[in-house]
Amino acid sequence: MKPFRNMLQDHRLWGVRRRWVVPAFSLGLFIAFMPFPGHTFIGALAALALRVNIPVAAVSTLVSNPATMFPMYYFAYRLGSSILGWELQPFGFEMSIDWVTHTFVNIWQPMLLGSVLLGGAAAVVGYVTLDIFWRLSLADYKQRKRDQRNDKDSV
Repeated sequence: MKPFRNMLQDHRLWGVRRRWVVPAFSLGLFIAFMPFPGHTFIGALAALALRVNIPVAAVSTLVSNPATMFPMYYFAYRLGSSILGWELQPFGFEMSIDWVTHTFVNIWQPMLLGSVLLGGAAAVVGYVTLDIFWRLSLADYKQRKRDQRNDKDSV
């Protein structure tokens, strides 16, 4: 980690502010939909490169886990196939070299297209949703502080 020492001391990478957390969450959601291993590591490296919150980007990639992988990649494949106009091929998803060498080589193009589109949609929805919740929470916090200040002034 020595080459990254100066970069890792940047407060944006660890701070909890809306302008660094919301994009990191969105980035992690996008990466979670990509059909390759090492989402958490790639999310952390991408967050480092983009100067957003590393822990949030890494944790939000965990949307893709053994319970959600098959539905995510199956719908990505269906979406990509329908956009490309390809006929659907029946396949089962499994994490093995045999599956990669025999099945994935035949379906990678529609799966990758669908993954990028679904990942982009998830990133946009995640960004907008978290940003709205963050702003509403901040407005509520400020209103409570104003109410407390007004209560003290009236007493």
